[in-house]
Amino acid sequence: MQYRQLGNSELQVSALCLGTMTWGEQNDRNQAFAQLDYALDQGINFIDTAEMYPVPARAETQGRTESIIGEWLHERRCRDRIILATKVAGPGRDWLTHFRGGNNCLDRANIEAAVDESLRRLQTDYIDFYQIHWPDRQTNYFGKLGYPWPEQDDSI
Repeated sequence: MQYRQLGNSELQVSALCLGTMTWGEQNDRNQAFAQLDYALDQGINFIDTAEMYPVPARAETQGRTESIIGEWLHERRCRDRIILATKVAGPGRDWLTHFRGGNNCLDRANIEAAVDESLRRLQTDYIDFYQIHWPDRQTNYFGKLGYPWPEQDDSI
């Protein structure tokens, strides 16, 4: 496996990153564990997840992917061999109302709450690489093109 330096950090991540957005919906816990075991055996140390996974995002399954990863990390005792990336969901406006009471703008309180919940589900005390899944402001994400630029923007 080839490894790359992650930005200006000292982290060395595998050239391949294991995506996890289907675990807990399209893939069950056993399948996820098998994929994680195989990836680790092949030298993949970079795992990407998000608080909103699995997709499609639903209140009934939200966070399940991180919980599966947390169970695997706990059972395998391999946290020191993994570079773990997760993400905070940006505002879902009309489709993510189950996140933090529907007011999930990217302010300090929401990001801290998201981090705390991710740490709990992942059964770890640190996240190596934390990202914003999409911005707070209106923009062309999820295939939306040609949106009108808002006259007034209250985004953070």
